[in-house]
Amino acid sequence: MNLDADYVIVGAGTAGCVLANRLSADPSIRVLLLEAGGSDRHPYVQAPVGFLKTFQDPRFNWCFSTAPGDGVDGRSIFFPRGRLLGGSSSINGHLYVRGQARDFDTWAQLGNRGWSHEDVLPYFRRAEDRSGGADAYHGAGGPQHVSDIHERHPICEAFLDGAESLGVPRNPDYNGARQEGVAYYQRTIRNGKRHSAASGFLHPIRHRPNLEVVTGAAVDQILFDGKRAVGLRLRQHGAALTATARREVILAAGAVGSPHLLQVSGIGDPDHLRGIGVEVRHALPSVGRGLQDHYAVRVVHRVTRPITLNERARGPRLLWEIGKWLATGTGLLAFSPAHVGAFLRSTDDLDDPDLQFVFTPASYSDGVVGQLQRVPGMTLGVWQMRPHSTGHVRALSADVTDAPEIQPNYLTDPADQHAIVQGLKWCRRLFASDALAAFRGPETLPGADIRTDDELLAFARAKGATVYHAVSTCRMGTDPDAVVDPDLRVRGLVGLRVVDASVMPTMVSANTNAATMMIAEKASDLILNNTPQP
Repeated sequence: MNLDADYVIVGAGTAGCVLANRLSADPSIRVLLLEAGGSDRHPYVQAPVGFLKTFQDPRFNWCFSTAPGDGVDGRSIFFPRGRLLGGSSSINGHLYVRGQARDFDTWAQLGNRGWSHEDVLPYFRRAEDRSGGADAYHGAGGPQHVSDIHERHPICEAFLDGAESLGVPRNPDYNGARQEGVAYYQRTIRNGKRHSAASGFLHPIRHRPNLEVVTGAAVDQILFDGKRAVGLRLRQHGAALTATARREVILAAGAVGSPHLLQVSGIGDPDHLRGIGVEVRHALPSVGRGLQDHYAVRVVHRVTRPITLNERARGPRLLWEIGKWLATGTGLLAFSPAHVGAFLRSTDDLDDPDLQFVFTPASYSDGVVGQLQRVPGMTLGVWQMRPHSTGHVRALSADVTDAPEIQPNYLTDPADQHAIVQGLKWCRRLFASDALAAFRGPETLPGADIRTDDELLAFARAKGATVYHAVSTCRMGTDPDAVVDPDLRVRGLVGLRVVDASVMPTMVSANTNAATMMIAEKASDLILNNTPQP
């Protein structure tokens, strides 16, 4: 069986949903969107708190793991990636964080003309439907709804007061003129339900006759005619299919999926490809290299009163919360995992924040997001926003169904080690503020016996985990090592683009979903403007 379209998109995650929407807006263009996973209609996906369930559920998640890392005591770390309509935007923590203007200006300074903050801000605004309305930094009426928290917990209010007492400014809009400060997080939640890229960009336009969405479609290989990508080989429910692209094949499979598919299709480091039995079609050694990710460590305290989310998540109280959510779209089930955020500098000589914090009036049995504890608790996590450590995504065989090796090399750079220790010290300073004294019980993680910098670093190595913000494995640039050019075309090939977080030249100072959305918005214009292939 053969499918065909002008543009064939691999992956219905954040970027794929945006592209499907914008490209199919022209009724003369036929778009085919392929997704290996299935529907996003499950209640676990729709309820924001369902994040705790989808996080490790193979129905919605590729459930990868990293290769053992020297910087994390030889541990292999669980590495979730979305596997359903909406991709990781359907299983993420809902936080809407764009980054700093310097992030995008750096992209432009590296040779990527058209990607400065001034250039990309209109695409952030075009995508957005901000609940507070439009202004110079925010859009209204766009496909992606962005809301404020519906309930301000007393411990969160105390946390904001405590941060302010330490000289941390309150910042009503960290996605505005400046990022530094403490604030409630902006969230991709609408009327108490997850508002993923599928919710905003895909479902409202699935009726378009020129758009075909195929789920359960696992792509095996990119097909070529010489140097031109002409289609894809895929499987659906055991049947072999071919998808023909009259204009372009667009990879939007993410920072793991896109480089992996390129490699098994013969595009990558020739020596590596030959070593795993893949015929080399096009030498592009940087495919899969440069992986960066955010590595988070958490500090946990007991709370002296039974007022945390832990108590609301069990017994009759949970049944009441479920009913409240069904009736009003509020309550426990409508929360994102993190309520309050802070953006701080690890050292005073930095011009901009390099640490991001996530605070919640809840605690988890393993210190990482998962099962809520049965005693009152509160958690503050931190990660370095612009890590120096880099790694790779590497195919291990010619079979795309074999998971690739994912090696982020967390905490292998001394700058990252220093920043995470300073971040943990900031966590303790914030918890020790007088404003939290009425709620603060003993520190349970890392614990009072962990005191020195070396002990804090050892704790970070042993207990940290990914925030699943993988980027840069198909890096954009104009230098010989770049995988795609500033128009996101794979260098040296025709009719093939990559449009997802893998093209980021450097990590953004933020969660990555908002920037990925922006990339796809800009890419849709690049594609529709039909920039000539060099």
